[in-house]
Amino acid sequence: MPSQMILPITNHHPSHSLLEKPNSTSDDDPITTTTNSLLFEDEKTISIKPLLPRTLSYTNTTTTTTTTTSTTYYQQRRRRIASENSLSSLSSSAPDRRNSFGHNVGHAAAETFLITRLSLKLLRYLGVGYKWITRFLALSCYSFLLFPGFFQVGYYYFFSSQVRRSIVYGDQPRNRLDLYLPKNNDGPKPVVAFVTGGAWIIGYKAWGCLLGQQLSERDILVACIDYRNFPQGTMSDMVKDASQGISFVCNNIAEYGGDPDRIYLMGQSAGAHIAACTLVEQAINEAGEGESTSWSVSQIKAYFGLSGGYNLFKLVDYFHSRGLYRSIFLSIMEGEKSLERFSPEVVVQNPNIRNAVSLLPPIILFHGTADYSIPSDASKSFAETLQRVGVKAESILFEGKTHTDLFLQDPMRGGRDEMFEDLVGIIHAGDADAIAKDAVAPPRRRLVPEFMLQLARRVSPF
Repeated sequence: MPSQMILPITNHHPSHSLLEKPNSTSDDDPITTTTNSLLFEDEKTISIKPLLPRTLSYTNTTTTTTTTTSTTYYQQRRRRIASENSLSSLSSSAPDRRNSFGHNVGHAAAETFLITRLSLKLLRYLGVGYKWITRFLALSCYSFLLFPGFFQVGYYYFFSSQVRRSIVYGDQPRNRLDLYLPKNNDGPKPVVAFVTGGAWIIGYKAWGCLLGQQLSERDILVACIDYRNFPQGTMSDMVKDASQGISFVCNNIAEYGGDPDRIYLMGQSAGAHIAACTLVEQAINEAGEGESTSWSVSQIKAYFGLSGGYNLFKLVDYFHSRGLYRSIFLSIMEGEKSLERFSPEVVVQNPNIRNAVSLLPPIILFHGTADYSIPSDASKSFAETLQRVGVKAESILFEGKTHTDLFLQDPMRGGRDEMFEDLVGIIHAGDADAIAKDAVAPPRRRLVPEFMLQLARRVSPF
């Protein structure tokens, strides 16, 4: 029998191809290209072999092609995986000593993002009209002029070992507080639980960093309490958060070196209002006219209010003229019917809660006479009302001081600060050792040049 040659099976109709399915990959597919190439090479080899059955010949060719293709594919894949593993190994070889610094930088970035978001939120809810655009520009200039001080305070906040940030005191996202610990740990320290301001919208615990740093240098432990802001929460939520934060301080501060028998409550601006509402509400609860809580008014040695407002009926129209529009303010305060509840000056005059009022600690109110964010009459009127109902209270007014002078410009100026010295003197009263140390304490260093402080005071939107 004459020898025969097995010819390749070809078909020019893609719908009947034995090697490809309809709509298969294009000729650029590396696997398809390799398979076709190997198949035709086998055909050339078969042409010089002895006669074989047609079926067996095709089966053998296909098996050889598949094996070769698989081997080539997996070799390429192993090389690619090995390359990826090498890159992964290189990236994981960074020194561990960078982890701590990276964590701090990441935390700083997160805090900066939050601050920016809060600022934008303020503009959103107060209306971005001409008045607020000019206020925002003034705020930008003000922040720029005080930036040397903000930078130094921010560095201390993020990197000082004396600061314990974001300690959890409750189950809400903003239920955190910062602790500023004195370097000297020779005994229990007096404690200031501080509620920061922020127009009930942009309040944040880090705003108390400058005060916390400077008080801790005088052996006073400071706890800056964060709370939910509008619109995340309304006034009752803010009071609830502040109460939980104060409760945490009263019940846990001994673990951080604080003296639970010397706790002072303090608030600034909107924070002063929130803290005062919290204190009055707690007194009412303790007098048996409300729900009890886990801390007592008797644990608070005194209350300090800095540039606060305490009678909302007198302030709602004033705030509206300043840009905190009535509709928004009433939303924060849960409607016009709630203005009385959240006006401590009005509440303490209720004859039905005389027992509760008698539980209030001494109240000291600081205010600048040139404050046009909240007029100084707010503190003066509240102190007089408290005195009439039998509470030990006084207002200390600082001539010519604005809303931010007492809290920012004066502390950044360095040297002697009258309000700060009054505050420390009251806290250290009766402690001979602390008073002796205060007498020889070095003057606070200047953080911002005087000409920049003066310009910041002129452009301040507060």
